[in-house]
Amino acid sequence: MAARSKPAWFGTPDGAAEGMWFKGHDELYAADLHRFRGRGISGTDKTGADSIVLSGGYVDDRDEGDLIIYTGEGGRDRSSGQMVADQSLADSGNAALVISQAMGRPVRVIEGLGVTRGKRRRATKGYIYRGLFRTADHWITVGQEGFRICQFKLLKIEPGQVVAPQPVDPLAGAETPIEEQVRRYISQDRLVRDSKVVRAVKQMYDNTCQICRERLIVSLEGEAYSEAAHIQAVGKPHLGVDRIDNVLCLCPNCHALFDRGALQLTDDLDVIDGITGRFRAALAQVKGHNIRVEFARKHRERWANRLL
Repeated sequence: MAARSKPAWFGTPDGAAEGMWFKGHDELYAADLHRFRGRGISGTDKTGADSIVLSGGYVDDRDEGDLIIYTGEGGRDRSSGQMVADQSLADSGNAALVISQAMGRPVRVIEGLGVTRGKRRRATKGYIYRGLFRTADHWITVGQEGFRICQFKLLKIEPGQVVAPQPVDPLAGAETPIEEQVRRYISQDRLVRDSKVVRAVKQMYDNTCQICRERLIVSLEGEAYSEAAHIQAVGKPHLGVDRIDNVLCLCPNCHALFDRGALQLTDDLDVIDGITGRFRAALAQVKGHNIRVEFARKHRERWANRLL
């Protein structure tokens, strides 16, 4: 449902207090706590996010009281309740949370109580206001349902604490206004990788996939296309390294399957089906490409508790 007409406002409104209970969205709206009915994130890529509702809609969420790992919006089919597509930082609510991180704007957190687990999740026991949180960090990862998700680390703001703006664009220049920096970063929606590592691995295998052995020719001149896949994912929250011993040369299909845990590596560097555990192929390796087993183990651990 579209946003209602109230303008964005940051902080706890007059008459509201942490711990207050509300019957439904109409009461939340009337109390100026959450402006968007039917959406978990209230805000836009122009204003930032002023409030969110925790509804248990994503299996990758984590709530530890003063620390919340919150999965952004997008990718879920409303009729089935299943994830069907990747999320993006460019999605309105996700962009709003990035803006709030960059600008140091507080986010009101509201928790749905007694949430049902059907196709349409509903808070059957009302809502409680949890207070003000700050967006301390964000990252993009592949969730347990196999699609790319945007996640946000939210930390409780203590009384009297001042939240400072936080740069989010690693390439931002000091001469550029922070609003322009963060909007450019959101539009890019990607991390910059070391192209030297990428080029080296592709050259080692002449752009031939290490799993299926396909070499995709994309021009009349015989130019081939391949992709570099990190075994232990680089960046937050997985913290893998951008080195040759942590990178594979794969075709786009095998890359997508590997990133989503549908293909995995054993300690012997055999390729197995990540769903059934069955052997799929022996990984091709050229001399000098010494893949470290610890990275393969980290990749398997990431998917050990996936939902089947």
